[in-house]
Amino acid sequence: MNPFAQQDLDRIEAERVQAWSMPLAAIDPADRRLFEENALFPYFERLRREDPVHYHEASYAGQFWSITRYDDIRAIDQNHAVFSSEPSVTFAEGDVTQANFITMDQPRHHQQRKAVAPVTGPTNLAAMQDLIRARVCVILDDLPIGQPFSWVDRVAIELTTQMLATLFDFPWEQRRKLTRWSDVATSSTDSGVNESKASRQAELQECYDTFRALWEARKDDPSGNDLLSLLLRSEDTRYMSPTEFFGNVILLIVGGNDTTRNSITGGVLALNQYPEEFEKVKANPKFIPNMVSEIIRWQTPVNYMRRTALADFELHGNTIRAGDRVAMWYVSGNRDETVFDHAHDLQIDRPNARSHLSFGYGIHRCMGNRLAEMQLRILWEELLARFDSIELASLPYRYRSNLIRGYREMYVELRAKARG
Repeated sequence: MNPFAQQDLDRIEAERVQAWSMPLAAIDPADRRLFEENALFPYFERLRREDPVHYHEASYAGQFWSITRYDDIRAIDQNHAVFSSEPSVTFAEGDVTQANFITMDQPRHHQQRKAVAPVTGPTNLAAMQDLIRARVCVILDDLPIGQPFSWVDRVAIELTTQMLATLFDFPWEQRRKLTRWSDVATSSTDSGVNESKASRQAELQECYDTFRALWEARKDDPSGNDLLSLLLRSEDTRYMSPTEFFGNVILLIVGGNDTTRNSITGGVLALNQYPEEFEKVKANPKFIPNMVSEIIRWQTPVNYMRRTALADFELHGNTIRAGDRVAMWYVSGNRDETVFDHAHDLQIDRPNARSHLSFGYGIHRCMGNRLAEMQLRILWEELLARFDSIELASLPYRYRSNLIRGYREMYVELRAKARG
């Protein structure tokens, strides 16, 4: 195994003694250090085993219930009558980025979501496939061989930011702003992304002003197939308040960025930690579609989603009271050993890989899941056509975030595939 990949796995094992010896009440799965240091999994293992519906009274994020088993997460995620997405689907509340359709219950959720759903519909996906492949080829053919480079910057960010620019019909030369705004919107002030609350607010204001100008420019002719034009053509979204307009813009930026970007990087890390799986897919590329699903399960780009109980609810002998906050830990459900055999391992031919929770479940299931899968599939098809190995050249450095399981940096080194 690659030594950097082994060091990343060692972080998990180093935490195991503490996770299983500390008082259960002292476990705080919202602690962002656990995610930054890749030390989270032993804590979730213990919660799944000993207290799968656990109430945290003294968490960094405030009081909330943790739901950590796969079946319980699915049950709550589809119980929209009892568990509400309002006022927030994260631990944070009242942020300017949160007034969007994912934080709405029916019927408003469906009314706003359906306005933009056609952008990732079958017809549009088929039309985008050749464009994505052409862009992937340009990106990969420009990479250095035999010397370390930033995989996050040159591949993961570049591919996803190009796709975001297309979806929004955003000025091409400014497309990197979309990635930056996504990071700013999902980060806290101690994450290293923002210098202060004021600097975060200033960047979000720039994002709002930029998109408001694009919105105004397209009002008279919203005939395009971009996300802003689709919002303008719907009576349910054309007259949104400024707050809802900005909230939906941020939601679409983050949704189009984080799953794909971090799964692109997570897949390379996983195949370095499980090199026998890389050899398996090199020998038989037919595994790529299933491997993509397995990578998304293994990576789990969004760690959790929150709901708020509308009524008292009994689960495994616990009473969740009306008004309580409930965190559905997708990152734990995707490692539930009762559902996924050897759940911590990457297995590219895993028979139930597509049953992962990374896209959510129920009416809030990720709208762009097929687009994310298509981008990852095409990327791996073209990677395998060009390179014999993609070796880690540094430790992966993750974001200090309990929401997005993402990578700040990771260097790799490529070896070209032998020709002839």
